[in-house]
Amino acid sequence: MKLVKALLCLLIFGLMYSCDNKKQAFDSIKPVSNNSLERVEPPNWFIGFKDVSLQLLVKEKGIGSFKPSISYKGVVIEKVHTARSKNYLFIDLKIDKRTDPGKFDIIFTSENGDIKAHTYQLKAREKPSENYIGFNSSDVLYLITPDRFANADATNDLGSAVSTANENRESVHFLKENSINRNDDYARHGGDIKGITSHLEYIDNMGFTAIWSSPLLTNNMPSQSYHGYAITDLYEVDPRYGTLADYRELADKSREKGIKLIMDQVANHCGSEHWWMNDLPFNDWLNFQENFENNGALITSNHRRTSNQDLYASKSDKKGNSDGWFVATMPDLNQKNPFMAKYIIQNSIWWIETIGLSGIRQDTYPYPDKDFMSNWAGAIMAEYPNFSIVGEEWSYNPLLIGYWQKGANNRDGYASNLTSTMDFAMQRNVVDAINEKESWDTGLVKMYEGLANDFHYATPKDIMIFPDNHDMSRIYTQLNGDLENTKMALSFYLMMPRIPQIYYGTEILMDDFEKPGDHGLIRTDFPGGWKGDAVNAFTGKGIKADQKNMQMFLKKVLNFRKNTKAIHEGKTIHFAPYMGTYLLFRIIDKEIVVLILNKNDKPIHLDLKRYSEIGLEGKILKNVISGEKITWDTGISFTKRGVTLLTTKLN
Repeated sequence: MKLVKALLCLLIFGLMYSCDNKKQAFDSIKPVSNNSLERVEPPNWFIGFKDVSLQLLVKEKGIGSFKPSISYKGVVIEKVHTARSKNYLFIDLKIDKRTDPGKFDIIFTSENGDIKAHTYQLKAREKPSENYIGFNSSDVLYLITPDRFANADATNDLGSAVSTANENRESVHFLKENSINRNDDYARHGGDIKGITSHLEYIDNMGFTAIWSSPLLTNNMPSQSYHGYAITDLYEVDPRYGTLADYRELADKSREKGIKLIMDQVANHCGSEHWWMNDLPFNDWLNFQENFENNGALITSNHRRTSNQDLYASKSDKKGNSDGWFVATMPDLNQKNPFMAKYIIQNSIWWIETIGLSGIRQDTYPYPDKDFMSNWAGAIMAEYPNFSIVGEEWSYNPLLIGYWQKGANNRDGYASNLTSTMDFAMQRNVVDAINEKESWDTGLVKMYEGLANDFHYATPKDIMIFPDNHDMSRIYTQLNGDLENTKMALSFYLMMPRIPQIYYGTEILMDDFEKPGDHGLIRTDFPGGWKGDAVNAFTGKGIKADQKNMQMFLKKVLNFRKNTKAIHEGKTIHFAPYMGTYLLFRIIDKEIVVLILNKNDKPIHLDLKRYSEIGLEGKILKNVISGEKITWDTGISFTKRGVTLLTTKLN
């Protein structure tokens, strides 16, 4: 018995010694910052999603030979995936909805007993999913190219040596483009996030209700990095624009003014200097990856976007569109790889939560794998039912535009989860309508018949319309420098059943006459955004009379639109063009808005009996621009070409 007791004591002592040694070993692994390993992405996550799964991408030299373990209530490792590269692990986690927010160590142990640790954080969500309210037909978006809008912080012009991607992770950068040259249209000019934040008052006073900035994430490319669409780190704010804190401040201060913030994202491609390009995790991380890795010819997209809908399209044409690289410096991401697909979806959700976004604009929407794009949008909308996503489909065919919108009755059965797409077709129709001479099938009829195509769209008012953007000639250039014609075009874009977007500088007639269509020139600096600018369009200092005229005109129309339900939700009625005029009515209850476009340079008298079905006879209407009141009777006279905007709302 004594022997048994002695053996038991020895065993207990041994176990205690062993446990104590293990405890000491684990205790020696102190909680560390999120850069303890080279990368763990997403860098943090959130509690309380409908989808309780999370997949971590872990990047660290030799990490593929380590086994991860987690001891945190509510968090379970379901599966661990190794990759082609031994420097990656992909860890599938399940996070119980009742899990408490907090930090925990992920312990990585090798076969020979080496240990690495990484502290990971689960955060509480700031608000319920349904409170993420997207943009809609009551909004007007202000599109900004941030490098060219305003420079409020000269200290970040060259990018700091250290940029903070989130509060737990810092990365050292040696930026390949670290100079400023405002005389070069394709160089960095120094605009930044604080430049937008510092001019929110101007944006709000103009009447814009949402901001869409072109991408703000790191573009560590050797040249032309300013435009933002060659992203080299999908979890980091470009240090030349500022920090994550700056981005969040922009969102918070915008929200205080009732302005929504839309993020420009790119699921199709990344920049050729992306951090993973030197060590790709799988053989199929990129499309045509073998060509790239063997220094073969890079296969670029055939840009045959119609192959997405074409009943007769060849497999090679389909593959050429979806798999070809957008350009040689923008590698095409393979969304058919399930790890890449998960990475992109999680990245979008992380930014929604981290910044508090109201929407996403998705670049080059018809180029990625279309089934993935449905899944991507579906995953976001499942978590955020009141959110908004707009996709870029650069097509002048309404059939192609409508194909991508949620609710479309597509013959091939394709079901999109995209709330909005971009109406390039109607944009062109308006320009042609105003530029062309009037005849039976030219001129204003292009507007009339273009709008008649709305029967094809699942929800026309959720389609995005615009006079121009960062990839097209300025609207003032498209309309040959004619002020009144530009006013007519803008008025129509703002009155039709759509979500309008206006590019920065349109309000002051910025143009590209010197080199029409040149992207660098299209993205000209906004006057007054830089210290020492002789002209300041924010204050009106030094701008020309026509520019001031347009700015004030647009300000009146935008602020009127902001508070006019008939435009947001009302019924639309339009009449075929007549005598060089085109009338469009927006109606809700007793509120009626009348848009009259008149292309006649000579005085005309318009018989209003033609529009009697609207029921305006004898009613008093106010001119939104001039403020004068008129009575709608038998006719109305116009002495000059231009736009007339009337409303029954007198106050």
